[in-house]
Amino acid sequence: MSSAHLTTRLLAAALTAAFLCLLPPTFAPAAPLIAAPPLGERWFGISVDNDQVGFYRQLTTALPEGGFRIEGNGSVRMRVMGFTKQATSREVYQFGQGLALQSLEVEQSINGSLSRLTGKQVAGGLLIRRTVDGKSRDRLLKARGAVIPGPALNLYPLMKSWVAGKVYQVLTFDPEEMRIKEVAITVVGEQPAPDGQPAIRLRNNLYPFVDNDIWVDRQGNTLLESVRDGLVVTRAEQPDRLAAVVSGVALAQKDLIYDFSLVRVEPGLKQPPAKLAGLAVAISGYGPRLPLLTDGWQWAERDADRVVIKTGALRPPLQAGGLHQTPDSRYLAAVEGIEAAAPAIIAKARALTTGKAATAEQAKALAAWTAQLLTDTVDDSGSALMALEKQSGNCQSHAKLYTALARSVGIPTRFVSGLVSQDGRGFLYHSWAESWLDGQWVAVDPTFDQLPADPTHLAFFEGHTLTELAPLVGIIGKIKISLLEEQ
Repeated sequence: MSSAHLTTRLLAAALTAAFLCLLPPTFAPAAPLIAAPPLGERWFGISVDNDQVGFYRQLTTALPEGGFRIEGNGSVRMRVMGFTKQATSREVYQFGQGLALQSLEVEQSINGSLSRLTGKQVAGGLLIRRTVDGKSRDRLLKARGAVIPGPALNLYPLMKSWVAGKVYQVLTFDPEEMRIKEVAITVVGEQPAPDGQPAIRLRNNLYPFVDNDIWVDRQGNTLLESVRDGLVVTRAEQPDRLAAVVSGVALAQKDLIYDFSLVRVEPGLKQPPAKLAGLAVAISGYGPRLPLLTDGWQWAERDADRVVIKTGALRPPLQAGGLHQTPDSRYLAAVEGIEAAAPAIIAKARALTTGKAATAEQAKALAAWTAQLLTDTVDDSGSALMALEKQSGNCQSHAKLYTALARSVGIPTRFVSGLVSQDGRGFLYHSWAESWLDGQWVAVDPTFDQLPADPTHLAFFEGHTLTELAPLVGIIGKIKISLLEEQ
């Protein structure tokens, strides 16, 4: 598996590499280490000059008819030597026992340019269809020999009678340049990874002047890939360690994580979200151990292997003595990031609500002012006070500031996250708030100035801290939505 396949491709035009000398071969020949790719899901963090810039998720499965399937999803946003590059990619490759490519699907966005590729093996090469802005073009890429998918390049030497110092010449497909390239993979030898794990070190020349150093374990799992002596590193990580990166960029909708985190709905809603009165959906892929809000503005329950959520007019009637109890004091508390007791927050909230007796009227004024004040940005401001000071931030910033303002004037309010649709064709990860108004939780979206929020707001869990947002890493890229009913 080449986990840095995406990363290296994104950096090809950005980096000027120094020459890296190959270590002399000092190891004895060895027999093949593996007969097939390791199966399962793997996550990788991507960093540039020690700054985390993205992630990559890869799932390898065996096909019933033989062969294997690799699905990779990733997002990277970086600035290297004054060069800025942003990209997301979805890649699906099917290949045989010997790693020979059979078919592919690649969707990618690079600096805002969207494209989709599909391809299959034919006599003499690969037949590729490229679609950009709804226009398609077919092209036959000739190849003399098997073409190895990029994410499987690191497996090739381990499935051969590998010899330290030996160079393997293989063909691979480059989706960005849409051409078949010859790649040299060198087995440096058995050498611990930089963190000390036992490993086999490889090196390839996937791109001119940019050496790619790789450490894999004896089962074929990539541990680490390094471009230009550690300038760009793709490192295998546990999913929870990536929670900060994934949840942070997933909730920043203007980041290119959009393309990875978008949950599509086919054929889409018939009505614009703003005109909906109610919505009912079924969500598959939502793990049984993940939290789920069941006492809020929506109705939600687990049904076998899926979650059913109903909002607005389609939500079942509230029952007296049921889940909708008066909220406790924590929803009025000042906490780190939501500084409801800060003098600046209190003063602004009181100024905005003076003369408004009804609690719902006060909440509406606070939400409208927050939406108007903050300039939308990719990054979270960090806290309600910082949002007030900077007057900018993403949806998390809007929700934190509104929550602090509302709590400061005695309106019980909580920070929630989940999905929302703006165009009716798909759902994006988003944060908003719920306030206790007239005896029930009401969804308030201070990013889009909605009270109540439209019925496409599907809340998964509450809380604004990293620990509370961490479950996103177990959802993004996995769930699917089926439309049950709209009204």
